[in-house]
Amino acid sequence: MPITSEDLPRHLTSGLKPLYVIYGDALLLAIEAADNIRAAARAAGYGERETFIAEQHFKWGELQNSAQSLSLFASHKVIDLRIPSGKPGVEGGQALQDYCANLSEDVLTLISLPKLDWTAQKSQWFGALERHGVMVSADDIPRSALPRWISGRLKRQEQTVDETTLEFLADRCEGNLLAAFQEIQKLALLFPSGQLSFEQVKDAVMDVARYDIFKLSEAMLSGNAARFAHILDGLRAEGIATVLILWAVSEDIRTLGKALQATQHGGNLGNVLRDMRVRKDKQGLIETAARRLKFPHIERAIQQAARLDKTIKGLRQGDVWDELLQLGLRFAK
Repeated sequence: MPITSEDLPRHLTSGLKPLYVIYGDALLLAIEAADNIRAAARAAGYGERETFIAEQHFKWGELQNSAQSLSLFASHKVIDLRIPSGKPGVEGGQALQDYCANLSEDVLTLISLPKLDWTAQKSQWFGALERHGVMVSADDIPRSALPRWISGRLKRQEQTVDETTLEFLADRCEGNLLAAFQEIQKLALLFPSGQLSFEQVKDAVMDVARYDIFKLSEAMLSGNAARFAHILDGLRAEGIATVLILWAVSEDIRTLGKALQATQHGGNLGNVLRDMRVRKDKQGLIETAARRLKFPHIERAIQQAARLDKTIKGLRQGDVWDELLQLGLRFAK
Protein backbone atom coordinates (compact mmCIF):
# COMPACT_ATOMS: atom_id res chain seq x y z
CA MET A 1 0.00 0.00 0.00
CA PRO A 2 1.64 3.29 -1.08
CA ILE A 3 2.01 6.20 1.28
CA THR A 4 1.47 9.77 0.15
CA SER A 5 4.26 12.31 -0.10
CA GLU A 6 2.52 14.24 2.70
CA ASP A 7 2.76 11.20 5.02
CA LEU A 8 6.39 10.48 4.17
CA PRO A 9 8.08 12.71 6.83
CA ARG A 10 6.18 10.92 9.60
CA HIS A 11 7.08 7.54 8.09
CA LEU A 12 10.80 8.44 8.00
CA THR A 13 10.89 9.05 11.75
CA SER A 14 10.42 5.29 12.30
CA GLY A 15 13.67 4.43 10.50
CA LEU A 16 14.98 4.10 6.97
CA LYS A 17 14.23 1.25 4.57
CA PRO A 18 16.63 0.04 1.85
CA LEU A 19 14.35 0.99 -1.08
CA TYR A 20 12.04 3.94 -1.78
CA VAL A 21 10.09 4.45 -5.01
CA ILE A 22 8.52 7.83 -5.79
CA TYR A 23 6.05 7.96 -8.66
CA GLY A 24 3.44 10.47 -9.83
CA ASP A 25 2.83 13.55 -11.96
CA ALA A 26 3.11 16.27 -9.27
CA LEU A 27 6.68 17.51 -9.73
CA LEU A 28 6.64 19.60 -6.56
CA LEU A 29 5.54 16.68 -4.37
CA ALA A 30 8.04 14.31 -6.02
CA ILE A 31 10.91 16.77 -5.45
CA GLU A 32 9.90 17.31 -1.81
CA ALA A 33 9.64 13.56 -1.19
CA ALA A 34 13.07 12.89 -2.68
CA ASP A 35 14.59 15.76 -0.66
CA ASN A 36 13.07 14.38 2.55
CA ILE A 37 14.49 10.91 1.91
CA ARG A 38 17.96 12.23 1.07
CA ALA A 39 17.97 14.49 4.15
CA ALA A 40 16.98 11.57 6.40
CA ALA A 41 19.75 9.48 4.83
CA ARG A 42 22.37 12.15 5.48
CA ALA A 43 21.24 12.44 9.10
CA ALA A 44 21.56 8.67 9.45
CA GLY A 45 25.16 8.66 8.22
CA TYR A 46 24.81 7.85 4.54
CA GLY A 47 27.86 9.82 3.45
CA GLU A 48 28.07 8.86 -0.23
CA ARG A 49 25.56 9.37 -3.04
CA GLU A 50 25.59 8.24 -6.66
CA THR A 51 23.00 9.36 -9.21
CA PHE A 52 21.95 7.49 -12.37
CA ILE A 53 19.55 8.67 -15.08
CA ALA A 54 18.15 5.68 -16.99
CA GLU A 55 17.68 7.07 -20.48
CA GLN A 56 18.33 5.43 -23.84
CA HIS A 57 21.53 3.32 -23.90
CA PHE A 58 21.80 3.32 -20.10
CA LYS A 59 24.00 0.43 -18.93
CA TRP A 60 21.88 -1.32 -16.32
CA GLY A 61 24.85 -3.29 -15.02
CA GLU A 62 26.16 -0.07 -13.48
CA LEU A 63 23.29 -0.10 -10.99
CA GLN A 64 24.28 -3.41 -9.39
CA ASN A 65 27.99 -2.56 -9.59
CA SER A 66 27.38 0.65 -7.66
CA ALA A 67 25.46 -1.15 -4.93
CA GLN A 68 28.33 -3.60 -4.47
CA SER A 69 31.10 -1.00 -4.28
CA LEU A 70 31.39 1.35 -1.30
CA SER A 71 34.14 3.96 -1.12
CA LEU A 72 36.84 3.87 1.54
CA PHE A 73 35.38 6.97 3.15
CA ALA A 74 31.72 5.92 3.56
CA SER A 75 30.18 2.75 4.97
CA HIS A 76 26.68 3.68 3.71
CA LYS A 77 25.62 5.19 0.41
CA VAL A 78 22.54 6.44 -1.42
CA ILE A 79 21.84 5.32 -4.99
CA ASP A 80 19.55 7.82 -6.71
CA LEU A 81 18.05 6.22 -9.84
CA ARG A 82 15.79 8.30 -12.09
CA ILE A 83 13.74 6.79 -14.92
CA PRO A 84 12.23 9.83 -16.70
CA SER A 85 10.19 7.83 -19.22
CA GLY A 86 8.84 5.35 -16.66
CA LYS A 87 9.75 2.60 -19.14
CA PRO A 88 12.93 0.69 -18.27
CA GLY A 89 12.46 -1.72 -21.17
CA VAL A 90 12.98 -5.47 -21.09
CA GLU A 91 16.61 -5.32 -19.94
CA GLY A 92 15.90 -2.64 -17.35
CA GLY A 93 12.83 -4.42 -16.06
CA GLN A 94 14.82 -7.59 -15.44
CA ALA A 95 17.67 -5.58 -13.89
CA LEU A 96 15.25 -3.96 -11.44
CA GLN A 97 13.84 -7.36 -10.45
CA ASP A 98 17.33 -8.76 -9.89
CA TYR A 99 18.33 -5.65 -7.95
CA CYS A 100 15.31 -5.93 -5.63
CA ALA A 101 16.22 -9.52 -4.88
CA ASN A 102 19.66 -8.48 -3.60
CA LEU A 103 19.12 -5.27 -1.64
CA SER A 104 22.01 -4.28 0.60
CA GLU A 105 21.63 -3.12 4.20
CA ASP A 106 24.37 -0.54 3.58
CA VAL A 107 22.71 1.04 0.54
CA LEU A 108 19.56 3.15 0.42
CA THR A 109 18.12 3.16 -3.10
CA LEU A 110 15.80 5.94 -4.23
CA ILE A 111 13.97 5.37 -7.55
CA SER A 112 12.04 8.24 -9.15
CA LEU A 113 9.35 7.57 -11.78
CA PRO A 114 6.72 9.70 -13.51
CA LYS A 115 3.00 8.91 -13.42
CA LEU A 116 2.64 5.34 -14.68
CA ASP A 117 -0.13 3.91 -16.82
CA TRP A 118 -2.10 0.78 -15.98
CA THR A 119 0.19 -1.47 -18.02
CA ALA A 120 3.36 -0.32 -16.25
CA GLN A 121 1.79 -0.75 -12.80
CA LYS A 122 0.93 -4.36 -13.67
CA SER A 123 4.44 -5.17 -14.91
CA GLN A 124 6.72 -7.62 -13.12
CA TRP A 125 9.41 -5.00 -12.47
CA PHE A 126 6.92 -2.65 -10.80
CA GLY A 127 5.55 -5.56 -8.78
CA ALA A 128 9.08 -6.29 -7.54
CA LEU A 129 9.48 -2.66 -6.46
CA GLU A 130 6.16 -2.85 -4.59
CA ARG A 131 7.12 -6.06 -2.76
CA HIS A 132 10.54 -4.88 -1.64
CA GLY A 133 10.23 -1.11 -1.34
CA VAL A 134 8.27 1.73 0.20
CA MET A 135 6.05 3.19 -2.52
CA VAL A 136 5.53 6.95 -2.28
CA SER A 137 2.68 8.39 -4.33
CA ALA A 138 3.25 11.91 -5.66
CA ASP A 139 0.03 12.34 -7.62
CA ASP A 140 -1.31 15.78 -8.46
CA ILE A 141 -3.80 17.22 -5.97
CA PRO A 142 -7.36 17.12 -7.39
CA ARG A 143 -9.41 20.31 -7.25
CA SER A 144 -11.70 18.90 -4.55
CA ALA A 145 -8.73 18.29 -2.21
CA LEU A 146 -6.79 21.44 -3.06
CA PRO A 147 -8.29 23.69 -0.30
CA ARG A 148 -7.36 21.13 2.37
CA TRP A 149 -3.82 20.85 0.95
CA ILE A 150 -3.44 24.64 0.93
CA SER A 151 -4.75 24.80 4.51
CA GLY A 152 -2.16 22.25 5.61
CA ARG A 153 0.67 24.18 3.97
CA LEU A 154 -0.48 27.43 5.60
CA LYS A 155 -0.62 25.67 8.96
CA ARG A 156 3.07 24.73 8.59
CA GLN A 157 3.90 28.45 8.55
CA GLU A 158 1.44 29.13 11.39
CA GLN A 159 -1.12 30.91 9.23
CA THR A 160 -4.83 30.23 8.72
CA VAL A 161 -7.60 31.51 6.45
CA ASP A 162 -11.35 30.89 6.26
CA GLU A 163 -13.09 28.50 3.85
CA THR A 164 -13.97 31.26 1.37
CA THR A 165 -10.32 32.29 1.11
CA LEU A 166 -9.22 28.68 0.68
CA GLU A 167 -11.62 28.29 -2.25
CA PHE A 168 -10.33 31.55 -3.72
CA LEU A 169 -6.73 30.32 -3.49
CA ALA A 170 -7.67 26.96 -5.01
CA ASP A 171 -9.36 28.68 -7.97
CA ARG A 172 -6.34 30.89 -8.55
CA CYS A 173 -3.80 28.07 -8.36
CA GLU A 174 -5.70 25.22 -9.97
CA GLY A 175 -3.51 23.08 -12.21
CA ASN A 176 -0.21 24.56 -11.01
CA LEU A 177 0.83 23.10 -7.67
CA LEU A 178 4.29 24.67 -7.80
CA ALA A 179 2.75 28.12 -8.27
CA ALA A 180 0.38 27.42 -5.36
CA PHE A 181 3.38 26.54 -3.19
CA GLN A 182 5.14 29.76 -4.19
CA GLU A 183 2.07 31.87 -3.44
CA ILE A 184 1.73 30.25 0.00
CA GLN A 185 5.38 31.02 0.72
CA LYS A 186 4.78 34.60 -0.39
CA LEU A 187 2.06 34.92 2.25
CA ALA A 188 4.58 33.87 4.91
CA LEU A 189 6.94 36.63 3.79
CA LEU A 190 4.27 39.32 3.61
CA PHE A 191 2.26 38.64 6.76
CA PRO A 192 2.90 37.47 10.34
CA SER A 193 1.55 34.21 11.73
CA GLY A 194 -2.12 34.00 12.62
CA GLN A 195 -5.41 34.48 10.79
CA LEU A 196 -5.21 36.18 7.38
CA SER A 197 -8.16 38.09 5.93
CA PHE A 198 -9.60 37.53 2.47
CA GLU A 199 -8.55 41.04 1.46
CA GLN A 200 -4.92 40.41 2.47
CA VAL A 201 -4.76 37.23 0.45
CA LYS A 202 -6.59 38.65 -2.56
CA ASP A 203 -4.22 41.60 -2.79
CA ALA A 204 -1.14 39.37 -2.49
CA VAL A 205 -1.99 36.47 -4.79
CA MET A 206 -1.71 36.60 -8.55
CA ASP A 207 -3.94 34.58 -10.87
CA VAL A 208 -1.48 31.73 -11.37
CA ALA A 209 -3.87 29.07 -12.64
CA ARG A 210 -2.46 27.04 -15.50
CA TYR A 211 -5.70 26.07 -17.19
CA ASP A 212 -5.70 22.48 -18.27
CA ILE A 213 -7.76 21.03 -21.14
CA PHE A 214 -8.24 17.78 -19.23
CA LYS A 215 -9.47 19.61 -16.15
CA LEU A 216 -12.09 21.18 -18.43
CA SER A 217 -13.37 17.68 -19.22
CA GLU A 218 -13.25 16.84 -15.51
CA ALA A 219 -15.51 19.81 -14.73
CA MET A 220 -17.90 18.78 -17.50
CA LEU A 221 -18.19 15.17 -16.36
CA SER A 222 -18.59 16.11 -12.70
CA GLY A 223 -21.45 18.49 -13.52
CA ASN A 224 -19.70 21.65 -12.31
CA ALA A 225 -20.97 24.29 -14.76
CA ALA A 226 -19.29 27.27 -13.05
CA ARG A 227 -15.90 25.57 -13.02
CA PHE A 228 -16.29 24.54 -16.67
CA ALA A 229 -16.99 28.13 -17.70
CA HIS A 230 -14.09 29.43 -15.56
CA ILE A 231 -11.54 27.02 -17.06
CA LEU A 232 -12.83 27.61 -20.61
CA ASP A 233 -12.33 31.36 -20.13
CA GLY A 234 -8.79 30.68 -18.94
CA LEU A 235 -8.01 28.49 -21.96
CA ARG A 236 -9.34 31.20 -24.26
CA ALA A 237 -7.18 33.85 -22.58
CA GLU A 238 -4.11 31.62 -22.98
CA GLY A 239 -4.82 31.12 -26.69
CA ILE A 240 -5.27 27.34 -26.55
CA ALA A 241 -6.34 25.93 -29.93
CA THR A 242 -10.07 25.21 -30.03
CA VAL A 243 -9.49 22.02 -32.01
CA LEU A 244 -7.54 20.57 -29.04
CA ILE A 245 -10.28 21.53 -26.60
CA LEU A 246 -12.96 19.95 -28.79
CA TRP A 247 -10.87 16.79 -29.16
CA ALA A 248 -10.46 16.35 -25.38
CA VAL A 249 -14.13 17.02 -24.65
CA SER A 250 -15.35 14.80 -27.51
CA GLU A 251 -13.15 11.89 -26.42
CA ASP A 252 -14.82 11.87 -23.00
CA ILE A 253 -18.29 12.17 -24.55
CA ARG A 254 -17.61 9.17 -26.80
CA THR A 255 -16.17 7.16 -23.90
CA LEU A 256 -19.27 7.89 -21.85
CA GLY A 257 -21.49 6.90 -24.77
CA LYS A 258 -19.72 3.55 -25.24
CA ALA A 259 -19.97 2.87 -21.51
CA LEU A 260 -23.72 3.61 -21.44
CA GLN A 261 -24.31 1.40 -24.46
CA ALA A 262 -22.51 -1.49 -22.76
CA THR A 263 -24.53 -1.12 -19.57
CA GLN A 264 -27.75 -1.15 -21.60
CA HIS A 265 -26.76 -4.66 -22.66
CA GLY A 266 -26.33 -5.80 -19.06
CA GLY A 267 -22.68 -4.95 -18.47
CA ASN A 268 -21.35 -3.73 -15.13
CA LEU A 269 -20.20 -0.12 -15.53
CA GLY A 270 -17.02 -0.56 -13.47
CA ASN A 271 -16.00 -3.65 -15.45
CA VAL A 272 -16.83 -1.94 -18.74
CA LEU A 273 -14.58 1.02 -17.92
CA ARG A 274 -11.73 -1.30 -16.92
CA ASP A 275 -12.14 -3.26 -20.16
CA MET A 276 -12.03 0.02 -22.08
CA ARG A 277 -8.82 0.86 -20.18
CA VAL A 278 -10.20 4.14 -18.90
CA ARG A 279 -7.71 5.68 -16.46
CA LYS A 280 -8.51 5.00 -12.81
CA ASP A 281 -8.62 8.69 -11.95
CA LYS A 282 -11.31 9.20 -14.64
CA GLN A 283 -13.46 6.13 -13.94
CA GLY A 284 -15.24 7.80 -11.03
CA LEU A 285 -16.05 10.86 -13.15
CA ILE A 286 -17.48 8.70 -15.95
CA GLU A 287 -19.58 6.76 -13.44
CA THR A 288 -20.92 10.00 -11.94
CA ALA A 289 -21.86 11.33 -15.38
CA ALA A 290 -23.43 7.99 -16.37
CA ARG A 291 -25.80 8.17 -13.40
CA ARG A 292 -26.85 11.69 -14.42
CA LEU A 293 -27.21 11.28 -18.20
CA LYS A 294 -29.04 9.08 -20.68
CA PHE A 295 -27.81 7.79 -24.04
CA PRO A 296 -30.02 10.12 -26.18
CA HIS A 297 -28.30 12.99 -24.35
CA ILE A 298 -24.95 11.64 -25.55
CA GLU A 299 -26.17 11.32 -29.14
CA ARG A 300 -27.25 14.97 -29.23
CA ALA A 301 -23.91 16.04 -27.75
CA ILE A 302 -21.99 14.08 -30.41
CA GLN A 303 -24.06 15.76 -33.12
CA GLN A 304 -23.35 19.15 -31.55
CA ALA A 305 -19.62 18.33 -31.43
CA ALA A 306 -19.70 17.38 -35.13
CA ARG A 307 -21.28 20.75 -36.00
CA LEU A 308 -18.70 22.51 -33.87
CA ASP A 309 -15.91 20.71 -35.72
CA LYS A 310 -17.23 22.15 -38.99
CA THR A 311 -17.34 25.62 -37.41
CA ILE A 312 -13.70 25.32 -36.33
CA LYS A 313 -12.75 24.27 -39.88
CA GLY A 314 -14.65 27.23 -41.35
CA LEU A 315 -17.31 25.06 -43.02
CA ARG A 316 -20.18 26.72 -41.15
CA GLN A 317 -20.78 30.02 -39.39
CA GLY A 318 -20.80 30.33 -35.62
CA ASP A 319 -19.01 31.51 -32.47
CA VAL A 320 -16.65 28.64 -31.63
CA TRP A 321 -16.06 29.63 -27.99
CA ASP A 322 -19.77 30.13 -27.32
CA GLU A 323 -20.58 26.76 -28.85
CA LEU A 324 -17.86 25.07 -26.77
CA LEU A 325 -19.46 26.64 -23.69
CA GLN A 326 -22.91 25.41 -24.69
CA LEU A 327 -21.56 21.89 -25.35
CA GLY A 328 -19.99 21.73 -21.91
CA LEU A 329 -23.03 23.18 -20.17
CA ARG A 330 -25.22 20.56 -21.85
CA PHE A 331 -23.31 18.00 -19.81
CA ALA A 332 -22.70 20.00 -16.69
CA LYS A 333 -26.33 20.86 -16.01
